[in-house]
Amino acid sequence: QVQLVESGGGLVQPGGSLRLSCAASGFSLSSYGMGWFRQAPGKEREFVAAIRRSAGITFYADSVKGRFTISRDNAKNTVSLQMNSLKPEDTAIYYCAADFSGSGYYNPPLDEYDYWGQGTQVTVSS
Repeated sequence: QVQLVESGGGLVQPGGSLRLSCAASGFSLSSYGMGWFRQAPGKEREFVAAIRRSAGITFYADSVKGRFTISRDNAKNTVSLQMNSLKPEDTAIYYCAADFSGSGYYNPPLDEYDYWGQGTQVTVSS
């Protein structure tokens, strides 16, 4: 059974931090590039961060550069998103996704991803 499960979301005050985690089962993350996306109410799903099969190749949306960090632990079959200096506009459901074409040196489009998690809610509010 192929599955991705996000966790770590919650309510945090502006300026605070959260760490999201995505655990894979039924396949090995080492064979995939991984990405994080988010979707706020009334808006389209948007790219946040991506990491290719080579962990040194990462991409970030301009809105989160310097605040968010994506990382992977292939031995534990997980990918994480460290979120610092959170802003109210970061409020959204966050999804992780797996891309079997994850070895390329480019930021993949949303429709390239093969598997998606169920999402975890992040709310930034005072």
